[in-house]
Parts: sequence; structure tokens; C-alpha cells
Amino acid sequence: MTTPKVLILMADYGHEPTEATVPYIAFKDAGFDVQFATENGNAPECDKILHQGLGQKLLGAKKSVVQDYAKMIASEECQHPLAWSAPGFSLDPFSLVFLPGGHDKAVRQILDSPTVHALLVHYFPKTRKPDGVKAVGAICHGVLVLANAKGADGQSVISECCTATLPARFEQVAYWGTRIVLGDYYKTYGAGTENVEESIKKCLKEPEKQYKSSIGLSPFVVEDEQYNYISARFPGDTEEMARKMVDLVKSFS
Repeated sequence: MTTPKVLILMADYGHEPTEATVPYIAFKDAGFDVQFATENGNAPECDKILHQGLGQKLLGAKKSVVQDYAKMIASEECQHPLAWSAPGFSLDPFSLVFLPGGHDKAVRQILDSPTVHALLVHYFPKTRKPDGVKAVGAICHGVLVLANAKGADGQSVISECCTATLPARFEQVAYWGTRIVLGDYYKTYGAGTENVEESIKKCLKEPEKQYKSSIGLSPFVVEDEQYNYISARFPGDTEEMARKMVDLVKSFS
């Protein structure tokens, strides 16, 4: 039996540590071949505010996640990632492509990347059910990468999908609750820009039907019915999301 291959696509810096680490550990525990890819093959680093010092204690990852994060960044695959800008690079060898979130402004490296968008425009149609044996997972701002990935028709790859993302209410609470100390830290494109929820809704054909959300703290994960696409809102959803992604990949074999 061929070992499933999973790719975690990241910017060089700024992703949410829980959203990257928890799925990574789940993929490794499942026996998957896990690789990372950044723009030029630089080892990625998650948002320091959320995994170090006072920021970690007040806003960030749990202690167990911080410990697992240290294992992840020290791994061979994280220290020597693939380069998604390399000539001939393709997502096709992978059973699952996963996009973690993160609100630090540095993640715009991947949110706005025409190269990543083109890769996803090629790959995402292969997740269509019932015959697709490829999958995509995205959480929080990671969904924005998919929203920005548009084909020749100008439509996002997830224009027909049901999807979650960071709820506007969550984003506003985080922004206004920390603004005096952290400025516009929680606004990836700066103060006054639209919420991620608004950006995602704009790319959907029927947002009132396709956009799924919850403002509860219990895990909330959305599995689309037409595509092998799994999405979620924020770090509190990661364990359930990781479990569903692992189960989906295993179903392909």
C-alpha cells in the first residue's frame, strides 16, 4: 500500500501555531508522508506572539501545542521544505493539501501569491466527488488563499463549496480587545479592511447557503458535499478538523 502524501503550504512566517501543529502531529501519527512547502524553500516559522512569552500565555497556543510545535519545526521536513515557486512544482503528488491560518501580516506572502493560486486552480478540481482522490483542508485565513485562487472565468475554486472561515465576530473581538496594546495586529490587511468572513462570502455563488458558521466554542468543522474539501474557523476546531482530514485521506486507499 502506498503511503499517503500530505503537503502543508505555508508562508515563511506568521501562521497560527496551533492550526499548523495539531494537523501536522495528526498526519504523522496516522503514518502519512508529510512535507511542507514555502515560496523559496525557507523553513517556516509560526507567529512568535502566539507561541512564546506573555503572548503565548494570554493569547496563544496551549503548553502541549508549544511542545509539539518545537518538534514540528525541528523535523527534517520542516527544516527543508519544498519550494512552491520552483519550476515544475506541482501539488499533484499529494493526497491532501492543507492551508493553516494566521493573521500576522507576513502571511500575505501566501494569501496573495499568484503562483499558489495557479497551483490550486489546477489541483482543486481533482477533489470533486465522487471520483476525486485528492483533498484540500483550510482553516481560518487559510480559506482566504482558496477564495483568492480564481480560474480563467474569474470564479474562486471554492465558489460552489460550503465553507467555514474565521467568523467576523471573532475577528472583531480579537481586534478591538487588543487594539490598545497590539494596534492592528489582528487585521492582516490593516485597520479598516474587511473581515475575512466578508472576503469569503464575496467569492461564493450563494453565500447565504454556502457560508457556514458558529459562534460557539465547541469544535465546528465543515465538510463540503461536492468536493473533498474540509474547512474550519479557528484553533479550537483543529483537533476535530485534523481527525476528519485523516479519515478522508484514509478513505482514498
